[in-house]
Amino acid sequence: MPKSILVTGANGQLGNELRLLSVMYSDYTFTFIGRSDLDLSNTDDIWAYFTDKIFDVIINCAAYTAVDKAESDLALARAINTTAVDTLARIAKEKNISLIHISTDYVFDGENFKPYKESDSTNPQGIYGQTKLDGEQSMLAINPANSIIIRTSWVYSNFGNNFVKTMLRLGKERKELGVIYDQVGTPTYARDLAQAIISIIQYPKLDTQKSTEIYHFSNEGVCSWYDFALAIFEISDIHCTVKPIETLDYPTPAKRPHYSLLNKAKIKNTFNMTIPYWKDSLHQCLDVLKGNKQ
Repeated sequence: MPKSILVTGANGQLGNELRLLSVMYSDYTFTFIGRSDLDLSNTDDIWAYFTDKIFDVIINCAAYTAVDKAESDLALARAINTTAVDTLARIAKEKNISLIHISTDYVFDGENFKPYKESDSTNPQGIYGQTKLDGEQSMLAINPANSIIIRTSWVYSNFGNNFVKTMLRLGKERKELGVIYDQVGTPTYARDLAQAIISIIQYPKLDTQKSTEIYHFSNEGVCSWYDFALAIFEISDIHCTVKPIETLDYPTPAKRPHYSLLNKAKIKNTFNMTIPYWKDSLHQCLDVLKGNKQ
C-alpha cells in the first residue's frame, strides 16, 4: 500500500516544489492543502481535519513568514508558527504519523563565528524567530517518534515572492541598487529542500528514530545578500550596478541575524545526502524562470 503524505502550506515555495516532484513518485499518495483547505490558526479545525483521514507522513511547510509584519502581529504568528505545530505534533503522536516540520535560521541570534550546529544555543531576535523556536520546543516536548525538524535559510524558488524574483524585477527597473553586504548565510533553492525531504521519507533511518530530531539544511557554500544579488545579475545578464550597504543603512522592524550559516554535517551523514552548491542551484532556478519551464 502506498505511503500517504500530507503537505501543508501547499501554495508556498516549498509546497509548490513538493507538488512538482510528487508526480515522480507513484509509490506515494500526496495530499496538498493550503489556507483555503485548512485554517491552521484554528486548533479545533486542525483536529477536525484529521478525524476521518489517515496519513503516514505530514510535511508541515505552512508558516507565518512575514518577518517584519510579525513584530506587530504576534497573535497570528504565534497561532501558525507555535500553536499549530503543537497541535500537529499531538496528532502525529496520537496517530503514529511521522511529522516533518520546517523551521528557520532565525532561531539563532547571528552572533556566531562558525556554522551553527543543531545543538548550538538559540536566541531569536524577533517575533518570527521566537514563534518558530516555540513551535520547535513544543514539538520536541511532545516528541512524536520518527519525526524531524529541518531548519533552513534564505529560501527562494520560481514560485511566490522571494529575493531572486525581487532582484530580477528591480534589476530591470533600475540602474543602481543598494544591497546589504554584512549579513552572511547560504541561499536555499526550495526544489533542493523538497528533494531532500522526499529522500528522507524514503530513507529507512527515519522509521527507526525513537524521538524527534533537528537537522539543518541549506545549499552548500556561503555568501552575503550583496554577493547573491551580484550572482543573480551576472547569470541573468542584467546590467545593474549593485552597491554594498550596511544593515544599519536599511532599517527594518525585525532584526536579522548577521551570520546564519548552518552546519549540515548531521543531515548529510544521517541520510547519506549530497547537497548542491548554492550558485549551481541558482543557475537552475534562473533557467526555469527564464524559460518558464518546470
